[in-house]
Order: sequence, then structure tokens, then C-alpha cells
Amino acid sequence: MERNNVINNVNRFFDDDSFFDLLADWVALDTGSHKDNRKVQMLIYLEKKISPYLETMAFKCRIVDNPVEPCAPFLIARRVEDENLPFLLIYGHGDTVPAMEERWKKGLKPFKLTKNGDKWYGRGTADNKGQHAVNLVALDCVIKERGCLGFNVIVLIESGEESGSPGLHQICNQEKDNLKADVLIASDGPRIDPEVPTIFGGSRAVFNFDLHINLRKEGHHSGNWGGLLTNPGIVLSHAIASMVDARGKILIDALRPENIPEGIKEAIDKLTVEGKGGPAIDPTWGEPGLSPAQKVYGWNTLDVLAFECGDPDQPANAIPPKAWARCHIRFIADSNPDTFIPAIRKHLDHHGFSMVDIEIVPNNYGLATRMDPNNPWVNFVRASFETTLGKSYKKIAFLPNLGGTLPNDVFSKVIGMPTIWIPHSYGGCNQHAPNEHFLGKIARQGLALMAGLFWDIADNNTDLFKED
Repeated sequence: MERNNVINNVNRFFDDDSFFDLLADWVALDTGSHKDNRKVQMLIYLEKKISPYLETMAFKCRIVDNPVEPCAPFLIARRVEDENLPFLLIYGHGDTVPAMEERWKKGLKPFKLTKNGDKWYGRGTADNKGQHAVNLVALDCVIKERGCLGFNVIVLIESGEESGSPGLHQICNQEKDNLKADVLIASDGPRIDPEVPTIFGGSRAVFNFDLHINLRKEGHHSGNWGGLLTNPGIVLSHAIASMVDARGKILIDALRPENIPEGIKEAIDKLTVEGKGGPAIDPTWGEPGLSPAQKVYGWNTLDVLAFECGDPDQPANAIPPKAWARCHIRFIADSNPDTFIPAIRKHLDHHGFSMVDIEIVPNNYGLATRMDPNNPWVNFVRASFETTLGKSYKKIAFLPNLGGTLPNDVFSKVIGMPTIWIPHSYGGCNQHAPNEHFLGKIARQGLALMAGLFWDIADNNTDLFKED
């Protein structure tokens, strides 16, 4: 009955609005990652919000300066029962995207947590304050019920994830001994469906780059010079069209995976992507012959994020002197990003676009990662979820990797551990946009799932960590 007790306790914590009140306090602090001089706010979040909460669970907390981005410090907290016991690492990020306050629906404010039906509106609810709040509250409930865990816990909270996690790789190398763990348990990104608890073991990575054409110093009258001067916007649009076709198929072989490995394909083919809670899927977009799930979890994409030619706000009747486009590639674990720029350069030169310059955008994430569907941690977490939800509940999805991007290679490659991600949000949450929100039903279920998982790890840590 003790496991049932902790589930009941965490449900009660949600039902009596204790969880809402805790999250409201964290959301009230503006930690938008693009703010000038935001270090003060980041430190308040880490020192005045997260640290005191962790200290009630006997964590020892310290702030670590960021060697790359001074405005994005780190919190490292450790709760050690016995150095000889296994270690579990929990990760989250306290920074958010900017507030965009003037664009929120009437009656909503980004820094005031507001319930509207099952939606809890506020900046950071889904990304990522609400998600790491679920995990820390669940851990707290388990500790209070058991008194001790039988394993050790490290918490790492960064404050620069929305800016590409500058300094995270360096800190994880610098603090490797203090962050070394037997498994990562973390939460970010969306479930595959709001109704389907989801586990993923890695993520695609992202590679941003700019394309430039700069043909002359200034614009010239289109009546006098149109037809005589090369238009950089037209040239750049054709250069991009030579790289990716009108349906989104990548046309540079070196930017495409050779295939989807059979075991990964088998896991992906169990998934259904319907766009529930988000925009309607365009079925003819992307790599032909692939299912929607294969496109987003098993393939690379090349997209244009922004395009500028002339003055978009005040177009003039002039041939512009230059054009610019921000592009990016989402890529899977079989792709090597070091080959991307040479391949693009070779392709553009071959197609007559040598005048197009390529520039890598700073703070790209590292490498893509994914997990073998047969990893014992996958089966363990799935079994724990089934225990919490009831054996008849079979809607649990496993993704070898998320379609989005997280700094997972820091944990799987730099520190070296299996990585389990359990998202507590959904695709329609408006993260990175106005009206960001959390779903109460996912938060409540997530609390129960995580409390049950931490309980089961405590009960089975010897066999589980030995097997892994």
C-alpha cells in the first residue's frame, strides 16, 4: 500500500492547488532568455525559488558561473545518501523565451498563472518550469513517504537553453565528477498525443546557417536598372530551391540519411502522428514515401526560417543590393553536422551559385542522439507507468528520439549515461509563442507517473542499475 500512498499524496498535492500555487510562484518571475542583463532574474530563480525547495529535501545547492554566457548561470544540487549507491540525474531549464506580453489573449498575462478550463496559462508553464516542477514535486512526495530513497539524486538546472545552451558542454566537462550519474531522468518537449504518456531516449539536433548575397553597396531604381542588374532576392530563392524542392524534399544527398535502421523504424512505425492539439498536418510535405512519424522522428529536414530582401516594412521601387536567409537542418543521429557546410558549398558552386556565401550561426546544439528501443530502461519505465495507470492502460509511446532538439548529447556522450525523457506537455501548448499553457490533466497524471517511477527505482535500483 505504500506505493499507493505516494500516488494518493501527489494527487492530493495537485487537487488542493498546492502544485498550482508552487508553479504560480515560479512563473511569476520573468526569466525570458533574450532580456538584457537577465542574470539577476536567473539568479533569483535558482537561488530564491529552486534552491530553497530542494534544500527541504536535504539537497546541497550551489550556483556555478557560466564560462561562455555570464547571464546564464547553472544550479547543481546533490542529495547523497551513500556514495556507493547509484546516482540519478534530473535536468531542467529555468529560462524562457521572451514574454510577448502584448500578443496574449485578453485577460491573460505571461507572468500570472491563470486557469481557463484545463489550460494553465503562463510563460514557462510548458517550457520548462512546469515540467521540472512535476519531477521535483514527485521526488519530494516519494522522499516524504519513504524517508530515504536507496539511491542518490543530482539536479542540474541551466538558464540558457532557449539560447542554445551556451556553456552547458563546458560545465558538464568541468563538473563531470559532480554530475556523473547512472541515468538521466528529465522532462521537456511534448507528448506525441495529449492522451498518451510518452517516453523518448534522445533528440534530433539542429544546425543553423545563413545564406547571404551581397552584390553592391546600395539599391538602384528598378525602372532604370530593372533587367540590367542581378536581383539578389531572386538568385537566393533559386539557390534555396536547388537545395530543397517545392514539397520539402532535401535535394542534397549529403544532408539526407541513407535510411532508417530497421529496429528504429520498427519502433517509429508503432507511432501515430495526427497533429492533435496543434496545426493540421500537410500530408504531401516532406520526404516522399515516409509516414508522418518517420518524417519527424527518423529523417532530416531542411527549412527556411527567415528571408529578407530590400526593406520588407517599406518596399521601394529599387533593385536591392543584397539578400539574406536563415536556414536550418534538423538531423538524426546517423548524420554528421561537420559535413553539412562543405556539402552545401559544393552543391551551390556546382549549380552556379558561387556568389552565395554561407555562415554558420553560433550556439548550434551538438550531436543528435537516440536510444535503442530494447534498452532495459525503456522497458522499466514503461512497466512502471503501466503499474501506475493500471495494466489495461496500453497507450504508452516510446520514441527513439524526439523530433525537436534538446542538449541530450551532453548527458549521453559527454558525461556518458542512458537518457530517459518523459514530457509533461503537448504539441498545442503554444511554447515559444503567446498564450503558452500547461494542461492540468497532463500535469496531474505526470505527477503520479513520476512519483511511481521514483518509487519503483527505489525498490529495484540494485537489479536495474546492475542490468543497465
